[in-house]
Amino acid sequence: MFCRYDAIRVLTSPTYGLDDVWRSQFIFASGRLFSLGPIGLIKLAASFGALKLAITTFCAVHILARVRSLAGGKADSDVLEDALIRVVLISIFSVGTVVLSQSVELVRKDTIQLVFAAVAIALCLVERGYGSSTENANPAVVTELTATPRGAPSYTPVR
Repeated sequence: MFCRYDAIRVLTSPTYGLDDVWRSQFIFASGRLFSLGPIGLIKLAASFGALKLAITTFCAVHILARVRSLAGGKADSDVLEDALIRVVLISIFSVGTVVLSQSVELVRKDTIQLVFAAVAIALCLVERGYGSSTENANPAVVTELTATPRGAPSYTPVR
């Protein structure tokens, strides 16, 4: 929810969200890290805004798939896992750059997002493991054996 708000705010702002000093600190810190100029900072802010919007779109698609599964379909969690992995990568990058700027409040905010995304990925993996164990619990029983037709060459291993 908040990621969507940030993405829309960044993409609709004429300065791509750089006017909000609190929320754009990791853009400025990564700009110092990579020696980016003003145009580079604007491009970096726009790319992070677009990436956040893509992540929220992935999460919305997953929510719609979950709602559809209530009607009898099957929800695939690969889209959610992809979005969560992107959230973890963005959070790691933002925590790393904010640590260089030595802002404790921003590190706390980004670390909380990182922990929540990591817990969500762990829960997805548990769900995937639980789903595969229930599928393997009832193996298919072979009821009919196929025989080779008469006159067909038989198989003998090479010794």
